[in-house]
Amino acid sequence: MREKRNIIIITDGDEYAKKAIETVAEAYGGRCISSSQGNPSRLSGPDIVKLIKKAKQDPVFVMFDDSGFLGEGAGERALKHVANHQEINVLGVIAVASKTRQAEWTKVDVCIDKFGELTPFGVDKFGVPEMEMGRINGDTVYCLDQLDVPVVVGIGDIGKMSKRDHYSQGAPITKKAVEIILERSGYSASSRGE
Repeated sequence: MREKRNIIIITDGDEYAKKAIETVAEAYGGRCISSSQGNPSRLSGPDIVKLIKKAKQDPVFVMFDDSGFLGEGAGERALKHVANHQEINVLGVIAVASKTRQAEWTKVDVCIDKFGELTPFGVDKFGVPEMEMGRINGDTVYCLDQLDVPVVVGIGDIGKMSKRDHYSQGAPITKKAVEIILERSGYSASSRGE
């Protein structure tokens, strides 16, 4: 059997997210599947798996977005297919908060607020801590609790948060989420090109 590809899942797919993820992927010597961007996701799970296999380096960053669709939308169907694929190893998930019409939520291991501080409380789309511990509301998080992944990190609206996560500044909050995922998943620093 071929070696599994190591990926990081991001539950957002708008243009801001794409630019932030491309910036962070480059910083870690990984690859972003830019065509997985979309609000909502346009690619199917099998299509995304093919693109992951073609990526030149790990970790591979993949975006999924349901665009506020209640329940399991196209983004989540694709996410589940990819996460459960036998040739894919999910290092972790960046669960992105959003203002959902009817709250969908998931458990998270830790959140990062808009100041880059770790918090056990969930955060909203602006990166402001909420009152509930260990959970986050978002568009494309409905199925995360069903997945077997090492770590789920919650953050506000990726690439935004009052410009505190803007790609022109290196997307520092997203970068911190990736650092936590790489550390907690045990992904080797030597394979990251550091």
